[in-house]
Amino acid sequence: MTGLEIGFATLAGMMLLIWLGLHVAVALGLTSFVGVWLIKGSPMVAANMLGAGTYDSIASHIFGVVPLFVLMGFLVSIADIGKDAFEVANQGLRRLRGGLGIATVAANAVFAAITGISIASAAVFTRVAVPEMLRYGYTPGFATGVVAGSSVLGMLIPPSLLMILYGFLAEVSVGSMFMAGIVPGLLLAFAYAIGIMLMARFWPSYVGGRKEGDAADAMLMGGAEMTVKLLPIAGLIAAVLGGLYAGFFTATDAGAVGATGALMIALAKRKLDAKKLWQVLVETGHVTVSVSFLIIGASLYTRMLALSGVPQFLVGLIGAAGFGPLEFLAVYILLIIILGCFIDSSSILLIVLPLMLPIASGFDMNLIWFGIITIVAVEIGLLTPPFGLSVFVIKSTLNDPRITLRDIFMGTLPFAAIMLITLILLTLFPKLTLALV
Repeated sequence: MTGLEIGFATLAGMMLLIWLGLHVAVALGLTSFVGVWLIKGSPMVAANMLGAGTYDSIASHIFGVVPLFVLMGFLVSIADIGKDAFEVANQGLRRLRGGLGIATVAANAVFAAITGISIASAAVFTRVAVPEMLRYGYTPGFATGVVAGSSVLGMLIPPSLLMILYGFLAEVSVGSMFMAGIVPGLLLAFAYAIGIMLMARFWPSYVGGRKEGDAADAMLMGGAEMTVKLLPIAGLIAAVLGGLYAGFFTATDAGAVGATGALMIALAKRKLDAKKLWQVLVETGHVTVSVSFLIIGASLYTRMLALSGVPQFLVGLIGAAGFGPLEFLAVYILLIIILGCFIDSSSILLIVLPLMLPIASGFDMNLIWFGIITIVAVEIGLLTPPFGLSVFVIKSTLNDPRITLRDIFMGTLPFAAIMLITLILLTLFPKLTLALV
């Protein structure tokens, strides 16, 4: 077999192993080892590559950004910051038609700016926002759909675990990725808010809710109480993103500042005891180890593909087909959205990027912009059946037999459509992404 044939065979083998349920990092490492063994004809060469790749992948101090931002995210959840953001947003938007839905989007945008995991947003706002929306007459599909849709902001508005992973895979600045995500994240949140108002006006049977003052009879908060709830949130966002944007510290430093600030807020609000702190540290360790294995597996996979010549072959194939940048992006985005129906976000990045980054570079695409396009496309997969990870998280967190998976999936469709429109805008107008970089 030629190197090219071995490369494609290992790709097929890896997809089969993942489909059979093997952890994606193990599948990547195993097929990479076998691929190098077959290409070089020596298991010792493959073993040496495995060892070198394992060390090189996560040896840099930059990798410290992963546990620090994960720790900050867990501490923020413990401190009920998501609940505070929702209550303040609800207070300000309660008289708008569809106000509770817009409040959920606004609170999720704020929550996303101090955590980096969409699944955490989905779990938090399922507990906080869905019961309130159901109480005020919103339909179950809309209530769960708006939570699922706005939860993707957690991976787009920095800090974001997917941006960190992309930064390592594409060898671009994580800080630049963070800055590039701000405008697209706010654009998507704004598009959601406009979409909710239009749906409430022209599709009331889908939205439900009261016609006048969705939460007008809710307990009103005074200015002082709203300020008390907002100050910790604003302070944490300013410390992390403000310091990063001003150039006071690196992305890793920003993670340390954010984790420290979140710890102080959780302690000040008396939400954290010794038992909860230990649970947070253990969960942070679990996520960090999982991400480490993924990055190691992706590094080995990239090296094996480079040896096989598969990326170079694909570049030549696309060139021979006469594809331009837009045609390539259309095929690329379609591929990611299809994969999102079956595979989780991190796995998609690990599988696709080593193949597609050389092609994007060949078209002289800005890899920061390409990364944001990739992440938005990947996040659509959180809302689409049959996998739809955010949908399953909402279903398990809600634990309400009256609301089925079908109800939630149907509720997410308008928000997936809004994401797709936003993705097209970001693709056609790169300056929207690169405005702050």
